[in-house]
Amino acid sequence: MPADKEYFVALSECHFMNPESMEEMSYYPGYERWWKSIDGVMRAWGGDRDLSGGEAMPEPRAHALIEWMDKAEVDVCFALRESMMDVADYTTCMSTNAFMLKEIEPYPERMYLECNCGPMLRRGVDKAIWELEYLFNERNARLCKVYAPEDGPLNDRRLWPFYEKCCELGIAITVHTGMSYVCPQPSKYSMPILLDDVCLDFPELKVIAYHMGWPNTEELIGLAGKHVNLYLSLSGILGWLARSPYRAYHMIGTALQWVSDEKIVMGLDLAFDDMPLVVDFIRNFQIPEQLREEWGYKEITDQMRANILGLNLAKLAGIEPTRRVGKGKGKPGALAS
Repeated sequence: MPADKEYFVALSECHFMNPESMEEMSYYPGYERWWKSIDGVMRAWGGDRDLSGGEAMPEPRAHALIEWMDKAEVDVCFALRESMMDVADYTTCMSTNAFMLKEIEPYPERMYLECNCGPMLRRGVDKAIWELEYLFNERNARLCKVYAPEDGPLNDRRLWPFYEKCCELGIAITVHTGMSYVCPQPSKYSMPILLDDVCLDFPELKVIAYHMGWPNTEELIGLAGKHVNLYLSLSGILGWLARSPYRAYHMIGTALQWVSDEKIVMGLDLAFDDMPLVVDFIRNFQIPEQLREEWGYKEITDQMRANILGLNLAKLAGIEPTRRVGKGKGKPGALAS
């Protein structure tokens, strides 16, 4: 990172898993199938890394996350439980909101709760609304994940009361969009086009679409150009982009032709030790001049980088974009307005 650039950095979708819960669901047939199905996305996003355990990747717990946040000079992360209840026939999950709250408690102002109150259709939308209100009002949840692949379509109108409550509270939702990467979850529930109905009926609902909607990225970009309340997130897929930068030049370059740089945010959804790779990639991101000339892409400015790295997400989550780590600790993020 250039010495004169002190960017505020915020990452959503940092998953923790409860080892006891994982052990409890391990005998279900769907558990092994789920792990095997991760192979494809880890080849692309994770650089074909090994998920066999041990030293293959850091433990998905808060004590490991804070270590990598400090190394990568990441100021704030939003911690998110991993549900995957369908893996165990909806009898249990990989981690809970209560587990996340206990994990992040030692790290105030560095880790915030990104709650997940699903699967909402299966448990009852009224029950999900109750939990959301509690976590928002009493436990400082700053974002709320809506994970459709294990539940039902994003535009199922039974979800409308939940979206209404999010509007009332002013909490932004984060949404898995595009391919469902694991079994036994169908991809049809999370296609970007389903957000058209949601955004048409809820123009005040702040929607952060994860993974750039891949493989329907251009569809999602077009929708974000249409709907002022729809934001694009680089979560997860950024590992792929950092390892194949020309893919990033075209994807981010195209997005910036349709939306302003105030509508693109960061996320992780990767092994924690990938954090320096992906954050530094955006800290220094620039589209080559030849591609800018041939494709009409914008030159990336410091203000664009600052917005994408953290200022946009801080605004959506309602937190102050002040540095928590590094030489600029305690100071406003670079170019914050």
